[in-house]
Amino acid sequence: MNTTIKNRVGDQTTSFSTDSRRGFLRGMFVSVAAASVLAPIKLKADDAAILEEAEWGVKLGYPTNKHPYGIPSPYEHNNVRRVTELLSSGDMYASVAMSPLHEQEGIITPNGLFFNRSHGGTAVVDPDKYRLMIHGLVEKPLVLTLAQLKRYPSESRIHFIECPANGSTGWRGPQFNNLQFMKGMMSSAEWTGVKLSVVLADLGLKPKAKWMLAEGSDNSEMGRTIPIEKVLDDAMLVWGQNGEALRPDQGYPVRLLVPGWEGNLNVKWLKRLEFGEEPWHAKEETSKYTMLQPSGKGIRFFWPMEVNSIITSPCPEKPWTDLKKGDMVEIQGLAWSGQGTIKAVDLSLDGGKNWQEISLKGLILPKSWTRFSYMMKWEGKPLLLSSRAIDDAGNVQPTINQEVAKVGVESVYHRNSICTWEVKANGEVNNVHVRG
Repeated sequence: MNTTIKNRVGDQTTSFSTDSRRGFLRGMFVSVAAASVLAPIKLKADDAAILEEAEWGVKLGYPTNKHPYGIPSPYEHNNVRRVTELLSSGDMYASVAMSPLHEQEGIITPNGLFFNRSHGGTAVVDPDKYRLMIHGLVEKPLVLTLAQLKRYPSESRIHFIECPANGSTGWRGPQFNNLQFMKGMMSSAEWTGVKLSVVLADLGLKPKAKWMLAEGSDNSEMGRTIPIEKVLDDAMLVWGQNGEALRPDQGYPVRLLVPGWEGNLNVKWLKRLEFGEEPWHAKEETSKYTMLQPSGKGIRFFWPMEVNSIITSPCPEKPWTDLKKGDMVEIQGLAWSGQGTIKAVDLSLDGGKNWQEISLKGLILPKSWTRFSYMMKWEGKPLLLSSRAIDDAGNVQPTINQEVAKVGVESVYHRNSICTWEVKANGEVNNVHVRG
């Protein structure tokens, strides 16, 4: 069949048959085969997906007003948050929904994929009835409505939020053979709100104020204590996430943002800020979120999240089983630190015996995700892929043995040791521990 296809550009109309299209594609094969990244891919000149009209191109799509908010493509149905009973308290009210890091691009997590940790279910707050009380050691204690809070000058900042239990599913050994359940208790977003220092400058903070209690209005009344130095540094009251209002599972209408520090300090559905001279010793900083040491003593108040990294491609969910020997492929992943800005990332192909510094790409921001990348030729040989991040404060991501020597093996919190993927000769990827 010799079909003629017309193409109009400006005032000129050109036409070519399927035979000429095949000739065009044969010409493309020469140039693509010479390209280093795509070689030795072979294009078929008779590829039906090119020669035939696509089914979506011969009929009307759905009208622009069908989905007023917008939805993902139905072909992205696997790109979702996931839960496991291992990390719940017998139900899904006090649980965590893990973010699919292997499907995310860039350093911004879509709102619908942002990891979710709740202690008493997701509260649905009426914004007209929302109130925020600020009291204690302030000159002008008051209660704010949402509209009144939004009168303060706003700003937007990009930061990650990470649960301190991120990585806890493998602190003794690999439990899940996937990335999502191993490191999915974190996400990153652009947050919009007002710095707490601005609000406190308006209300007047008394000199004796050394601590702040943040309390949520949900069923668990989540409460955490934060030192005043951090409050005045970069803590924020936020109502926007990635260009829209916070979603209910992210604390709508207002949450606290404590950049770089433990995720549960970022109290959701915020209802009260109290300032005092001493910490409050809340439940979540006595019975929980403490680190048991080899001596038998527990550490509290170790808020900043340590320098960390993870390779997101390849991973068990994204293996190299479709690669052929000689194919060029990109190793990429995420690095982050709650104590500064990522300065460098090293990559090892042999489980930490040898390291080489690789490229950072995209935006490099403090207390934010940073992307790293390395192009290599796949030789069809087994690999042990590891990444090691370094921040500008001089912190270096430790090996498993280095971490265990320092903090022991009993705590599930703040596990930032180097992670390793075993890549088999057939391209399969497994979660393994290399205890260097």
